[in-house]
Amino acid sequence: MNDPQSLAQRVGDAMFAADVASKDTMGMELLACEPGRALMRMRVQARHLNGHHICHGGFIFTLADSTFAFACNSYNKNAVAAGCSIEFLKPGKLGDVLSCEGLEQTLSGRHGIYDMQVTNQNGEVIALFRGRSAQIQGTVVPE
Repeated sequence: MNDPQSLAQRVGDAMFAADVASKDTMGMELLACEPGRALMRMRVQARHLNGHHICHGGFIFTLADSTFAFACNSYNKNAVAAGCSIEFLKPGKLGDVLSCEGLEQTLSGRHGIYDMQVTNQNGEVIALFRGRSAQIQGTVVPE
């Protein structure tokens, strides 16, 4: 089946299967990969804590960046980050379940803008991330 939703799901499944960093190192889960949208989740574990006993910002950034990757590759056109920024608004704490939803804001030619929102299990916004994507040659899965 090649409808956009099925294609996005196949892309997400293929990328996640090969994504050792997100899946194995970070302990993330891919909950959804749809055209222009992705949803990921990660439980804050002791290995994610910094010297202040809160989730290291780099791990929150990685959750947002991984979500960005799935959202911007969901059309099965290889895409990479051209730039991004993040605003940390609240700390993540040990045991928190952080979810990140990424949504396409615009896609024009080879370039896209995507916004990620990281929230905890109480719905509190932990961080906001904006990514700029650039499509490169190739596809994630054979067409």
